[in-house]
Amino acid sequence: MTLSTPAEEYLSWLAVERGRSRNTLVSYRRDLVAYEGFLRRSAAEAGPEDVAAWLAGLRAGHSAASVARALSVVRGLHRFMVDEGIAATDPTASSEAGRLPVRLPKALSEDQVGRLLDATAGDRPLDRRDRALLEVLYGTGGRVSEVVGLDLADLQGDMVRLYGKGAKERLVPLGRYAATALAEWLAVRFTPRTRRDAEAVFLNGHGSRLTRQGAYDVLRRRAVGTGVQVSPHALRHSCATHMLARGADIRVVQELLGHASITTTQLYTKVTAEHLRAAYESAHPRAGEHSVTG
Repeated sequence: MTLSTPAEEYLSWLAVERGRSRNTLVSYRRDLVAYEGFLRRSAAEAGPEDVAAWLAGLRAGHSAASVARALSVVRGLHRFMVDEGIAATDPTASSEAGRLPVRLPKALSEDQVGRLLDATAGDRPLDRRDRALLEVLYGTGGRVSEVVGLDLADLQGDMVRLYGKGAKERLVPLGRYAATALAEWLAVRFTPRTRRDAEAVFLNGHGSRLTRQGAYDVLRRRAVGTGVQVSPHALRHSCATHMLARGADIRVVQELLGHASITTTQLYTKVTAEHLRAAYESAHPRAGEHSVTG
């Protein structure tokens, strides 16, 4: 069975925006095929009664963990459709199942980020574009959809205006490296070959706005030979993790990433536990082998 267009777009979004692995996407696809097979139509047409009937059938023959996983996938699809304007309401809003364990974000090391950015060296227009794209993704912590959606009017000197979920906007700093890379790209952007989109900051090879999938392909191509496994969302995770590890206030990181809740940002503090332990052992007088014993 093939999936509806919204479901296919959701899986593509998970790959590009959320950095889900191939195996995870295969599992999600299986759940969505079963869901739309039960509905016998697109998930965009489902109502709360359809979700309730589907859940009842699952609970009759599956473990609580399996039900929770499947509901998580389906709920994610419906929330995606609401966010994208495909559907007006989320029919899973009142559905309940056991909670799945929180997945910790996967961040690159600073050395890995450096190797990835070094792979964009070159003076060709597309080299400059790729460098600017990766620097802006890492420098702002922006979602890939926010970054490829940038217009020239969104560039405010050393700040950039990003439009997040629900059309919420925020101003974030670019950073010196991102600002320099962006200026170098914009200097070659306005050639006759690249004037098809007068507003977009990031263009593809045909002069049209770069898409989410296009940005993902850029990153994947540049990662070849670096030994780095990466997705656009990993650069967002890395930005947050590295800032917190270097002492940034969590509220500042929350504002930078556009998280509605501090709880989401707090996930990144768990990623820096290794850094915390190393700092403790090097600084506390009774922590390591060179402890002061009095």
